[in-house]
Amino acid sequence: MDQLSEKVIGAAIRVHRELGPGLLESAYEICLAYELQNAGLMIEIQKPLPVVYRGVKLDCGYRMDIVVEGKLVLELKALEKILPIHEAQLLSYLRLSGISLGLIINFHSQLLKDGIKRLVHNF
Repeated sequence: MDQLSEKVIGAAIRVHRELGPGLLESAYEICLAYELQNAGLMIEIQKPLPVVYRGVKLDCGYRMDIVVEGKLVLELKALEKILPIHEAQLLSYLRLSGISLGLIINFHSQLLKDGIKRLVHNF
């Protein structure tokens, strides 16, 4: 998983170096998806995430920004700073999807390494 995270972070850094901060999240998402696919990684963009309630899958409109290799959830942001609500959002996605590792990547940061937060949900 560390190797996968490193590949993703490297791709995100390339996108950030090329585009810089200040664009909409959607621009970073499509460029990062391009980089990840060029790296030979299997990705799913805007993957629907149903809520299972009383054994029934209900579509509540949740979408994971990017899922890499079915093992890593990426939550992309273009905000002044990552807040606890953003961490709670990613942890909920991890819990609902059954995936244990996620990254919040905030492209609004001057240095991208300062805008990356790794979260793990242990099942």
